[in-house]
Amino acid sequence: MGAQCNGANLTYATPPIASIHHLVNFFTSAMQPYIQFLMLLGMAIIAGTTMIVASHFLGPRRPTDVKERPYESGMPPLGSAHERFSVKFYLVAVLFILFDIETVFLIPWAVIFLGNSAVSTGFLLIEMLVFMLVLFVGYVYVWKRGAFQWD
Repeated sequence: MGAQCNGANLTYATPPIASIHHLVNFFTSAMQPYIQFLMLLGMAIIAGTTMIVASHFLGPRRPTDVKERPYESGMPPLGSAHERFSVKFYLVAVLFILFDIETVFLIPWAVIFLGNSAVSTGFLLIEMLVFMLVLFVGYVYVWKRGAFQWD
């Protein structure tokens, strides 16, 4: 790869233009499936940024004491915002998430059980009954411990 200039052989420090075109063609063909998504993502970023910047510069600025106070569902705020919650609140929240996630496991089981699968339906039925038994035992344990009583 070289060129002659006044009889001297010159070599390129960078690849010739033809190979750059091949690289560009390869890049555009490899990126072809993603171009529409990237355009949509770019437009969303531009639109969001434009709206935030425009509202910052064009929005009215009339701060008052009423506007600066925290909003609490139309009620005047009472007490400190850094008040501690009871442990019962967190316990009920964790139990709700636990039982909610466990019931989500019923959906794939029902799809396999009701569909045509190579797995024996008797095995699936016993497996789900064991799962429901464990779930029920956990529910009774939490109930007996008084986790569902809100004091």
